[in-house]
Amino acid sequence: MQYAQEIQSMCPIQRGDLHASAPIPVEGRWVNPKEVIAISGLSHGVGSCAPQQGAAKLTLNVKKGIIQEVLIETIGCSGMTHSAAMASEILTGKTLLEAMNTDLVCDAINVAMREIFLQFAYGRTQSAFSLDGLEIGAALEDLGKTQRSQVGTSYSTLLKGPRYMEVAEGYVTALALDENGEIIGYEYLNLGKMMAEVNNGSSADQAMKSAKGTYGRFDEATTTVNPRQN
Repeated sequence: MQYAQEIQSMCPIQRGDLHASAPIPVEGRWVNPKEVIAISGLSHGVGSCAPQQGAAKLTLNVKKGIIQEVLIETIGCSGMTHSAAMASEILTGKTLLEAMNTDLVCDAINVAMREIFLQFAYGRTQSAFSLDGLEIGAALEDLGKTQRSQVGTSYSTLLKGPRYMEVAEGYVTALALDENGEIIGYEYLNLGKMMAEVNNGSSADQAMKSAKGTYGRFDEATTTVNPRQN
């Protein structure tokens, strides 16, 4: 280590008592992290690319600094979805610090990694006060029984009004309108449930029928329209 001549010529002055870094909550315990292996937890980060044409949500489950589980969800960019597939192979097994300095292919995923790193570093994880944290597999539970991301898609124009295309329940197949032409409900198809039925041996028609449902006052509709065609 080299010191400038100005530093070498200074007289030494004793510092007072050194104070440790502020403790952070890590899976139900207070720790003063000095190395990355002191960090554990499960949390989420969201990022977008420079054009902001898409967004990525990153969920990591970290144990003793090592990424054990990763969930990557993307929206709005076809290239981002392929980048997510590559990032899922890259991230597990790395420390948080390694992951921060690894090219995760897509700017949005890189930004999400930066945001989630801050949460871990400052003790703001979802499992900060959960003793021993969450088991490996907890990130997958965010997808629900059908293991499909929550996606919402709605579209509207001043001339023709709103179109609900996909909501929490599923893919919207019909909008219910009242006598004033206002939306009072919808029919939906739960794609995750449908594919689960198909995988269990049901025919496509039977699976589609069992995966359909309605919301709101659908049965009171004066008319119904296909939000993608009408």
